Amino acid sequence: MNADLLFLTNRRQFLSRFGLGLGGMALTEMLGSPLTAAPSASTADQGILERTHYPAKAKRVIFLFMSGGPSQLDLFDYKPLLKERHGEQLPDSVRGQQRLTGMSGNQSSIPLVGSPFKFSQHGKSGAWLSELLPHTAGIADELCIVRSMFTEAINHGPGVTFMQTGTQIAGRPSIGAWLSYGLGQSNANLPSFVVLITKGKSGQPLGAHLWGSGFLPTRHQGVLFRAAQDPVLYLGNPAGVNSESRRLLLDRLKELHEHQFQGTPDAEIQSRIDHYEMAFRMQSSIPEASDLSKESPSVIESYGPDARTPGTFAANCLQARRLAERGVRFIQLYHQDWDHHGGLPKGLPGLCQETDRPAAALVRDLKTRGLLEETLVVWAGEFGRTNYCQGKIQPNFGRDHHPRCYTIWMAGGGVKAGSTFGETCEFGYNVVSNGVHIHDLQATVLHQLGIDHEQLTYKFQGRRYRLTDVHGTVAAGLLA
Repeated sequence: MNADLLFLTNRRQFLSRFGLGLGGMALTEMLGSPLTAAPSASTADQGILERTHYPAKAKRVIFLFMSGGPSQLDLFDYKPLLKERHGEQLPDSVRGQQRLTGMSGNQSSIPLVGSPFKFSQHGKSGAWLSELLPHTAGIADELCIVRSMFTEAINHGPGVTFMQTGTQIAGRPSIGAWLSYGLGQSNANLPSFVVLITKGKSGQPLGAHLWGSGFLPTRHQGVLFRAAQDPVLYLGNPAGVNSESRRLLLDRLKELHEHQFQGTPDAEIQSRIDHYEMAFRMQSSIPEASDLSKESPSVIESYGPDARTPGTFAANCLQARRLAERGVRFIQLYHQDWDHHGGLPKGLPGLCQETDRPAAALVRDLKTRGLLEETLVVWAGEFGRTNYCQGKIQPNFGRDHHPRCYTIWMAGGGVKAGSTFGETCEFGYNVVSNGVHIHDLQATVLHQLGIDHEQLTYKFQGRRYRLTDVHGTVAAGLLA
């Protein structure tokens, strides 16, 4: 037997050495790119797009995700009819064929319930907002409020996954990973995609698939920043190892990986090299970027007293602004506990107190620094809440999941400030004009960064995939 064959220890090596055969061509299809075309170290930080498809209105995105499904009827979508008909049954003509969750689908009574909170109009735009959002009301003329969002997902896991990845099934690349893949990094010393989660919250769990890279190269996955002395796990050197020693080790390791790549041209080998190099650069950039003590007392105070406590939503909003001005492309914040099947009148005010001031301060801070025009801020959940009560009406009632219509807001990044887009019926149950689907929102976000959502694709297992799958239309009515 030829001695060289002894080194063909796995199928990938065999197929790569005999790449001119059918096996090599099949492997090429599965990998999504030619075997010999893995990026070099000099181009690893660049996206695949040599130029954007459109002139970009935004350079980055800060996505404030309210996990659990905030009640649009108690925050943004004022429906006085629900108070007038409080306790009456939801008309069959309004419900139609809409499926209900197992939590309220078996109720013998589906009583309408009005919001216990007061609404009033704010700003020159006259936007209707709940008394629970006084700080958001103060930036009403910066907001594009979308009242006509809708989705097919009716449960949390699929719903959050749908918003973040464009499909209800876990495993596809997240929106931040798609942007990293398309546009690359704008700061070589920081990741292009960072995730911040409010500490100490409960509710539906948040899995790493929500900021994963799916079938894209792993260097595009989100980097989770923790509320700890070391925001990124295993980034620091172990005891007895200095920067010079680490640099020497990485140089030798890179040589070994490049030698491995010559025999087994797997794109993930290059990704591994990129990860090590990025980690080395982040050893100096992350401590500086995450040091909130360098902010002025007045700026910290603007985000609220919680901004001094690491891991709070307020601190994460301030951290997001620091990352934005340092060139991070996609900054994802998660804040849980919005799932009010019960206890809404008592629970919702506390969540608004945690998030209202910091979110508004973030928008103001970005504008003060001249960053808002080029930063798209999105505030959204995975779906909304029903106009009827889950269970029997009681003072501390709850609302069930409602995917048919809900509200989000956007600011900066070329969206139409001081506007309200879309309309729901007088019962707050159905969209009656300008519906915006999850895929439409994703297409619009990509568009504002100069990307045609139909052209940013990746070939995997013989098919070209994209964030919006085979759907999505840019919601032109949201844009300035």
